[in-house]
Amino acid sequence: MMKTRLLTLAATAAVLALTACGAQTPATDAEANGAAKSVSVEDNNGTQKLNLPLQSVVATDNRTFETLSDWDIELSAGAVALMPKTIDYKSDSSIVDLGNHREPNLEAVVAVEPDLIVNGQRFAQYHDDFLKLSPNATVLELDPREGEPFDAELKRQISVLGEVFGKQAEAKKVNDDFDAAIARVKKSYAQDSTVMGVITSGGNINYSAPGNGRTLGPLFDILGLTPALEVKDASTDHQGDDISVEAIAKSNPDWILVMDRDAAISAADEADYKPASSLLESSEALKNVTATKDGNIVYMPADTYTNESIQTYTEFLNSFADALESKK
Repeated sequence: MMKTRLLTLAATAAVLALTACGAQTPATDAEANGAAKSVSVEDNNGTQKLNLPLQSVVATDNRTFETLSDWDIELSAGAVALMPKTIDYKSDSSIVDLGNHREPNLEAVVAVEPDLIVNGQRFAQYHDDFLKLSPNATVLELDPREGEPFDAELKRQISVLGEVFGKQAEAKKVNDDFDAAIARVKKSYAQDSTVMGVITSGGNINYSAPGNGRTLGPLFDILGLTPALEVKDASTDHQGDDISVEAIAKSNPDWILVMDRDAAISAADEADYKPASSLLESSEALKNVTATKDGNIVYMPADTYTNESIQTYTEFLNSFADALESKK
């Protein structure tokens, strides 16, 4: 995999602007060389200043892996154990593996002397540990904040990373693709069509609540979907809520959106793994619901549970849009 030096080019635009305006202020050495000496960004904990160029980068936030990999950012360490096989970092033996969030090897970060740790999601609980282990590193956290629009938060993460790594144009393209996928769904979705979100896990079909259910929940608000069923006190549990499949069937959704949790963590290792498609298609309770009869079941990418990047959502939204448009 090609690697890029970790530079930001923000100062280049500033130099060109000054030249165009005939400014007399002399450029700094950094500006003259076309690279800034530092960059300041806002994360969940305030303003973070990073000295450039970055020499050692660590990533533990699942949502960032695909972006950093696509941008050819070299990692010195990361939560490799959590990475799906669809991410090139997974097979890069040069990256020090910090393990997973349940049994992390946090001390391993010391040896790589990081300038930057992109932390979050499952590793968010170790923020203070990283500060103690690597006091000279900036710990950047960009998890979607509670109470903020989820789609805007996903784009905020990409925009900030674009500033940090000098990938502003690439960040804009990622966010524009996401917005375009949302627009496609909204254009083709009929408000009178009811939608059910489900998570399959351990051979069970569970309910993902509109708004706050894991992964699929936020899409109801983003897309303006009409829920087929709403349950009081629903949770954000990663396996979904234990609502009977008969209750799901009784709601008779026009569309069913599915996240197969086990596809990301069990498919390759467990002989008794049952794909979400098999579970839904073999369910006697669901065989007569509109979504099943009309073939209106849309599955999230197989690596969703261990990815959940903005790219994952873009891919799924385009699949949903394809399905909606095919019914026109």
